[in-house]
Amino acid sequence: MTVKKWTLKSIAAHLGVSNATVSNAFNRPDQLSKKRREEILSACHELGYFGPNKAARSLRKGTFNIVALVLPDSVEYMVSDPVASSFMRGVANVLEPQGINLLLFSGNADNVSNVVDFVDGFICYGRPRNTKLINHLEVLNKEVVAVDFELNGQASVNIDNHQAAYNVANQAFKTFSDASEEAYVAILGLRLLDTELICRVYDHHLPKLNTSIAHQRLAGFRQALQEANIAMSEDRTWNIPESSERWARIAAKEALSVQPRPNVLLCMSDLIALAAAREALEQGIKVPQELKIVGFDGIDEAQLFNPSITTIHQNSETKGQHAAELFINKQKQQLILPFELRVGQST
Repeated sequence: MTVKKWTLKSIAAHLGVSNATVSNAFNRPDQLSKKRREEILSACHELGYFGPNKAARSLRKGTFNIVALVLPDSVEYMVSDPVASSFMRGVANVLEPQGINLLLFSGNADNVSNVVDFVDGFICYGRPRNTKLINHLEVLNKEVVAVDFELNGQASVNIDNHQAAYNVANQAFKTFSDASEEAYVAILGLRLLDTELICRVYDHHLPKLNTSIAHQRLAGFRQALQEANIAMSEDRTWNIPESSERWARIAAKEALSVQPRPNVLLCMSDLIALAAAREALEQGIKVPQELKIVGFDGIDEAQLFNPSITTIHQNSETKGQHAAELFINKQKQQLILPFELRVGQST
């Protein structure tokens, strides 16, 4: 059976009323009596007509009440990440009461042309994996808010990742300050390289200028190493393509197999730190007596783990709320939010 595709004009003709009467029933209820409006809405619903075309109306108005949330990676991966989920919750907490919907958009896409004509703007959470998106976002004539990186002329929300990494690394080095024991440090990095491989990272692999949070954190770790007079071999930094137990365990197992074995692991996320701690404990390595581990992000699991992970806590939900507020208010501010060093039992 063919289902009739109703329009405002055809439904009005079928009901024997004017186009304006049907439009008022849906959009201007004060123009009709309550009984008359209910009769028209009931008849429309029975026929499968649920109001004037909202897409067409949005195109005429130029607003859609939809914000595209551009994720740094695939939607499938990001919705499983606790930090990203917390950020998305913060964005939704602000936008939903305003009647604004979220469209999740993959950071692996080549461009935003498929959605740009149907959204009011973009909140970009982290540098997209496909850097072509950055060029597109910079030239759009729409509202854009960048989070965890900067876009020319656009609002942004960040923390000082360099300083935070410096602080948490210093916490790991505290017990080595009297030089009674030498520190052997390894870094488990997150997306330091544009590759899907778990591999060691050498200086010649790194770009000369990169503003990603991973490189900011690496710079913070290295500053702490330099000021503590701790020498670290060039082959003791690993690239992990995603913040997950599976990939981090592989990198941690390799890092803990080198000689001399590291007694400090600087990890660029709590999920990596947790995986490293589990691998160490399975190998019979005592944390923190034989191995000190620090993470980054401050997720609940890191605090509940035994031993609890020393980490940098950033309130990702608050970060999402600020990003959404900047978007709604069309403010071009560059916000730097506070962070907190949380000392756990892993150091």
